[in-house]
Amino acid sequence: MKIGIYGQFYHEKSETHIQLILDALQKKNVEIVIEENFLSIINKHQNISPDFSNIATFKTLDSSYDLFFSIGGDGTILKSVTYVGDLGIPIVGINTGRLGFLATIQKEKITESINQILNDEYIISERSLLTISTKPLNSEFTNLNFALNEVAVNRKNTTSMIKVETEVNGKYLTSYWSDGLIVATPTGSTGYSLSCGGPVMDPSTNSIVITPIAPHNLNARPLVIPDSSTISLKVSGREESYLVSMDSRIATVKNNTTITIKRASFTVKFVQLMDNSFIKTLRKKLLWGEDKRN
Repeated sequence: MKIGIYGQFYHEKSETHIQLILDALQKKNVEIVIEENFLSIINKHQNISPDFSNIATFKTLDSSYDLFFSIGGDGTILKSVTYVGDLGIPIVGINTGRLGFLATIQKEKITESINQILNDEYIISERSLLTISTKPLNSEFTNLNFALNEVAVNRKNTTSMIKVETEVNGKYLTSYWSDGLIVATPTGSTGYSLSCGGPVMDPSTNSIVITPIAPHNLNARPLVIPDSSTISLKVSGREESYLVSMDSRIATVKNNTTITIKRASFTVKFVQLMDNSFIKTLRKKLLWGEDKRN
């Protein structure tokens, strides 16, 4: 079995968690390949005991990997998706951060969870993505033109609102006078969209949610549509340009560019332990069902 390992940062006490991960994998004689920059971060800390001199590194992935371990929080997961792309490699999210909706393996159960995964005691949760294109063409969207959580447009360098003309399947929906607009997947519904009043959607739901950011027209509300829909946006405002984000990646786009958003042609696979579920994660992370009156 060949496993890629990736992380972005070295959190407090990260060496403890990384040590547990490497020990669990090496006991099973797994082929480990560590992302080049992450290995350099690990090497700067002297508290990890394995000898890394014989461990291979990668800059990009190929289809030879069986699993991809993402060590960190949800931000690291989003970055991991840009490595995996359409290769179909299942992602194992190990949460060493804080909230962690996507990274479902908790640091307290690293060894136990990894052993379950290596024994094939897991299921795959497939997540849809969004893809983006522009007219005229914007070179910043040519390579990584997909997002797991959301595509969002936001005002830039101004306190003035922007106007987002929105069409669905070629039919005019409305013009949002707002600070911006979010188009989110079910996976992304618990992120930026939720903080702007959008609904929580189960990842298996074949839907997209359109959520305005601080709308000035107060009758504007989040809208859930089928993920077979094609959404077109055209932004105008006092500034000559605005921002478009795809998860954590941001680009500057000129006014009156037509942005087309639709479901991507591929999905991303997440490893989910047998005793876990979206409902369980939701209840735990949002503290649902807890009596706070005392």
